[in-house]
Amino acid sequence: MAATLSVATTRESLFLAENDVAMERMMAGMHIKPSGDIDQEFAAMMTPHHQGAIDMAVAELRYGSNEQLRRIAQEIIVSQQQEIAAMRLALGQRLPSPEPAPTQVPLGMPSQPLDNAHHSPQ
Repeated sequence: MAATLSVATTRESLFLAENDVAMERMMAGMHIKPSGDIDQEFAAMMTPHHQGAIDMAVAELRYGSNEQLRRIAQEIIVSQQQEIAAMRLALGQRLPSPEPAPTQVPLGMPSQPLDNAHHSPQ
């Protein structure tokens, strides 16, 4: 029982640490200098906000066990990436080069799924 509690505490600590980083990055990114262009400012603040949601959803996929919430996290990743792209396009900005999905292993890296050890039968 103590080992299970320790693993759960460690997983929760890792989850909370990742979320703290995501929140700090998001809040810092949302502080912008006024440009005189409201649309540009809106997109400049919303992009890190959406990226923060993506980062938090990735943490849920890494550490969460509720399948319904994990599906919602996957949907958040897709929808927020699409909205970031739509805002960039609306402002006439180029889209960044394609990157692997946050839950995808980059080419050349050993393939290991996100830690799903908690999903195995006890």
